[in-house]
Formats: sequence, C-alpha cells, structure tokens
Amino acid sequence: MDPELSAALDAHTTLTLAYTDADGPQACAVFYAPSHAPAGGPPVLYFVTSPGTRHGRALLAGDGRVAFTAQRDDQEWTALTGLQGRGRCRVLGGAERAAAWAVYRARFPYVERSERLRRAVESTELWELRPDWLRLVDNGRGFGHKAEWRPEDQGR
Repeated sequence: MDPELSAALDAHTTLTLAYTDADGPQACAVFYAPSHAPAGGPPVLYFVTSPGTRHGRALLAGDGRVAFTAQRDDQEWTALTGLQGRGRCRVLGGAERAAAWAVYRARFPYVERSERLRRAVESTELWELRPDWLRLVDNGRGFGHKAEWRPEDQGR
C-alpha cells in the first residue's frame, strides 16, 4: 500500500460510515483503529458498535458493504486532506476479536483508563472493515491530488 494512504489512515480517528437498509441510505460516525498488514498488504480498520444500532442491524442483515470517509474538521480547502473508501464489514469473535482489541486499545488508551468506558466498549461488538478501494485526496500537494489503492495493486 502507498505510504501516503497508510499515513492518512493513521492520521485520523473517526470514520463516517455510509450504508443502506430498508429505509434507505444513512451514515454514522465511528472511532476506528487501523491495522496495517506487513509488506504493504491491505489495511484493516476496527471499530465498535452495538448490533442494536441502525447501522449495526443493517450490517448484520445485509452483505456488510459500506462506503466511508475520514478527514479532520476545520481544514482550509487549499490544504484539505482526507480519505474515501469502500469495503466490507463483519463482526469479529474469538482469537480475531482478541487480536483486534489489542490494536483498538493501543489506538485509544483512554478506554483502558476508565473502568466504566472499558466495560461499555468491551460489552459491545468489535467489527472489522476491510477496504477494497481507498482514495486519498490531498490538496496540500496540489489541488485535486489523489492517490488510490485496490487489492489488485499489491505487488506492483
């Protein structure tokens, strides 16, 4: 994966997750923790949410396909940077969940420092989002500068 894209995933903490259900399209914000595969492989993004939320129900009922963005608020358009992406979500269990929790806790150490918050976060589901397309937009490198990644780009 392009180092620019990896750095951008690391630079942000919140995704706007877009999905659809029987009531139509909707979006929500979730905190995420990226995990980068060795040798430039595809990233994996972890987030927590309850299966009882509208987006949790939609992801469980459908095929888990989503679109998402990540960017910092209050940017000037000449220096705007952010990510756009598409991928598939699924709930993690067992050893996968344990490994993903380690990544999530490292990204958000304040979760561990608050017993109340830790219990609340651990009592919900941990999800994996595997992107199959990412685009970085970085106007700081020139208006409309873009870098893209797809799984088939690996090894090039």
